[in-house]
Amino acid sequence: MCYDDRRLRILLDYRPALRHRSGVGEYAHELAAALARHLAATDTLTLFSSSWKDRVDAGVVPQAHIVDRRVPVRVLNYAWHRLEWPPVESFAGPMDVAHAMHPLLIPSRRAARVVTIHDLDFLDHPERTRGEIRRDYAELARAHAQRADGVITVSAFTAGEIVRRLDVARDRIWVVSPGAPAWAPREEPRPDGPILFMGTLEPRKNVGVLLRAYARLIEAVPSAPRLVLAGTATEAAEEWLRDIAQPPLKGRVEHLGYVEPHRRRDLYASASMLVLPSHLEGFGLPVLEAMALGVPTIVSRRGALPEVGGDAAVTFEPEDVDGLAAAMRKYIEDPASAAAAIERGWRRAPAYSWDASARRLLDVYRQAIAGRKGGSA
Repeated sequence: MCYDDRRLRILLDYRPALRHRSGVGEYAHELAAALARHLAATDTLTLFSSSWKDRVDAGVVPQAHIVDRRVPVRVLNYAWHRLEWPPVESFAGPMDVAHAMHPLLIPSRRAARVVTIHDLDFLDHPERTRGEIRRDYAELARAHAQRADGVITVSAFTAGEIVRRLDVARDRIWVVSPGAPAWAPREEPRPDGPILFMGTLEPRKNVGVLLRAYARLIEAVPSAPRLVLAGTATEAAEEWLRDIAQPPLKGRVEHLGYVEPHRRRDLYASASMLVLPSHLEGFGLPVLEAMALGVPTIVSRRGALPEVGGDAAVTFEPEDVDGLAAAMRKYIEDPASAAAAIERGWRRAPAYSWDASARRLLDVYRQAIAGRKGGSA
């Protein structure tokens, strides 16, 4: 294989960030931006996208090249996942590493292949998935992860799940976590600000329990702040949207829909607290964003949420409606408790850095390339 060890040609799948930068999309964008800041003079970063109608802005990540092909996402995913064709070099030219932002390999002629596994919810709950995720992930993820030259994940929790569920050796898995945003902490708490939920309204986010807990909260504390749901509503959210349009939630709960990245800081800054009641999160980026800004957090005791929140987050069992209502009430009625959570969050958030993750990822790429050259994959 004709690799030049003095340079690194990276292709990163930017498609998750093409439309709504939530979750995986935000991870792809911020990681690309951080990688671009740490490239050597001879290195290149290429952002790959394909869509029939959506285009990547040319300057979305300074210093990155863009390969934007007018190929429908579903067509290319079927060809890549099921046929393992065409090789990505046919779109982008020679590359040293091809990094997928999902669990399935990007076909290549020579490039080392790296996959990203954010969580394994698709194995246990295929009914929560749609499209090619339902069709391909559960069937193919295990074999693709075992064949990959490197497996990236976002938390120690998910790394352990990959070892246990996909039978991938731990030394072939690298944790490359999201980083805290470069936001200045807000100047003071907002105890009267809204209770905030941030995330896509889908089944695993457990919004139904949040709504029931909030109904009990306002029954006990009628002056409690309003609840704001910030995120795209899926078809599964129809029942929740009906509930918030009827008493006792009518007029007390607002659904904002998807929030553009440039509006997120102000939304967090207005909040009295963040609640993330998910059944499973591979990481839980809203928790980190809230901590960085000085917003106390309440999270379910599932997945990576306790890992990310640490001692800064109040935890509860995801089906414990009364426990969640009590946690929200405590922050409202005990300002000292909220202030202590804010202080712990400020101390914790800097442990997560996009720049540190980019440097780690560059090391992963070099190891993956070396392994591919040595014929170990």
